[in-house]
Amino acid sequence: MEEESIPSVLRRRLLVAGVLMVVVYAAGTLGYWILGHGRWSISDCAYMTVISLTTVGYGETLAGLHEVPYARLFTSLLLVSGAGIALYFVSVLTTFLVEGEFLQLRRRRKMKKKIGHLSDHIIVCGVGGTGKHVIEELVETRWPFVAIDNDPERLLRCQETHETDDVPTIQGDATDDNVLIEAGIKRAYGVVASLPDDKGNLYIVITARGLNPSLRIVAKAVDPLAVRKLQVAGANAVISVNAIGGLRMVSEMIRPNVVTFLDRMMRDKDKKLRFEEVTIPPNSPLVNTRLAESDFRKERNLLIVAARNPTTNEYSYSPGPQFLLEAGMTLIVIGETESVQRLRQSRLFAESGG
Repeated sequence: MEEESIPSVLRRRLLVAGVLMVVVYAAGTLGYWILGHGRWSISDCAYMTVISLTTVGYGETLAGLHEVPYARLFTSLLLVSGAGIALYFVSVLTTFLVEGEFLQLRRRRKMKKKIGHLSDHIIVCGVGGTGKHVIEELVETRWPFVAIDNDPERLLRCQETHETDDVPTIQGDATDDNVLIEAGIKRAYGVVASLPDDKGNLYIVITARGLNPSLRIVAKAVDPLAVRKLQVAGANAVISVNAIGGLRMVSEMIRPNVVTFLDRMMRDKDKKLRFEEVTIPPNSPLVNTRLAESDFRKERNLLIVAARNPTTNEYSYSPGPQFLLEAGMTLIVIGETESVQRLRQSRLFAESGG
């Protein structure tokens, strides 16, 4: 059994034990009341059941219990069955508390060790309405990342959603320097500030930029007036949720087929097609070669959509076979996620960092 499934098993056992306890308690109370034909109140019957199940006794019994037929036999059966269920409940509860805490401690240590080995990763600050979609895409595109959030329930849902991917998470305040340092910000490639309020995201941008000046920081802006402030604070890009929502709505209205194509491309579980970017390093064999001489299309099944000139920052769209590749040039490609990952890890882009 995998470690991640043990807490679920313990919770299920505890639930079953709890239900059994409630059933026995209710059956005992109702049984005494029926046997006594109403001579004892429900509260007295409940009290008798409690002291019987807990084997405390106190030397007390219901008045005239010995005069009621089968009352002592019922008490004996209640003691035998109830005591066993009560013991089972206590043992499961103890196991849940002790073993559950041990597993959490072990998980935290394992998580800390895993985060300690990460580099060139992305730190996602906030896994709420926006952050959870960021994480989904990072998982799909196999980008290493760390998720930070104050709410343990959100982090738990994040873990359960991507259980097989062993999502690294940290519970804490993403605006805290120590939390960001624990997430490996000094080794990170970038930070996504996706908290629900602009003040929090602004603080993250300032803190992150101070800890690692070379980071790429993408911040979320709720208020359009916050966009400029986040840019001045050091964000490389600011995403206005209202502006993006408006663009999506008008796109659905005037170019629905394009939107449908992009949605299906993103959601296709078999192909996992994505628009990606890779940067040609100075020592790459691709430098000063023609696009036709590369193996992007034939062997890697990647289509070059555009190329950005490193000097002028101008884009060349749909470059032809004779297009000359240069050092530092960024290529915009479309292809399967695995193909892009293999390309990044190949000798052609071994030092691109892209």
